Amino acid sequence: MRWTILLALAAIGAGPAPREEKPAFSIGAIADAQYADAPDSGQRLYHTAPGKLAAAVEDFNRQKLAFVVHLGDFIDKDWASYDALLPVAAKLRHPVHYVLGNHEFSVDDAYKLQVPAKLGMKKRYYSFERQGWLFLVTDGNDLSSYAWPAGSPEHKRSMAAHAAFYADKPLWDGAIGGEQMAWIDAELGRADKRHLKVMIFSHFPVYPENKHNLWNAPAVIALLERHPSAKVWLDGHNHDGNYGERAGIHYVNMKAMLDTPETSYARLDFFKDHVELHGTGRQQDMTLKIRPD
Repeated sequence: MRWTILLALAAIGAGPAPREEKPAFSIGAIADAQYADAPDSGQRLYHTAPGKLAAAVEDFNRQKLAFVVHLGDFIDKDWASYDALLPVAAKLRHPVHYVLGNHEFSVDDAYKLQVPAKLGMKKRYYSFERQGWLFLVTDGNDLSSYAWPAGSPEHKRSMAAHAAFYADKPLWDGAIGGEQMAWIDAELGRADKRHLKVMIFSHFPVYPENKHNLWNAPAVIALLERHPSAKVWLDGHNHDGNYGERAGIHYVNMKAMLDTPETSYARLDFFKDHVELHGTGRQQDMTLKIRPD
């Protein structure tokens, strides 16, 4: 009997090891490729941007991804910069979503209203779903000094708002306007009712407190905290990166691809109760536990 038990235990031990949990899906994420046909300036290694983007595209193409998101500042300046970098991104075999950053609009006024279409965007902000997650692509340039042609109603409204409410905030940041705030509120409310998890894509951070944050970051945070569906805010803009958790919501500021001689980007794996961020280059790994509804 003793040998029978030992043989049975040995047989169990010799079997295949339990398979690790697989993610429901994965995505790729890049922040601030920020190319310009210009001499390098300090940490801004402009000449490296096309090569680093091409290497990330090749890496992503070897992986099974639902989509890739670029979190804003695809270019640094000049309309011609788009034509240098977009063909590189076009080699992705996955769908790609672009978030509008401040440097997207560092072009002549004549081109500013054409920027979203240049990036293949039908709308400046929108949502889509993947396997129980709702993704919100937001536009933090609603109110800004740079995203609208000088003298336009949008530019006048932005400058008046800055003078009245945000005079202490840098002009290279922006704010989410009232109409988009109402849209975010409605999207999160819909997700609450359907028990969807929500990840918000933004170029601009809102938390922790930082000079790169949206002008109206406190209002945005308060809005998110009213909704149990809000799980992760993913952004760029602050090239050094940052992270904070507040009220169970993760605020992840990815490091810039531009400001490093190596690279910086990530794959995010989505599991039932957490998201694993696997960084490449100077982007660190992270595990984001998802708060229950």
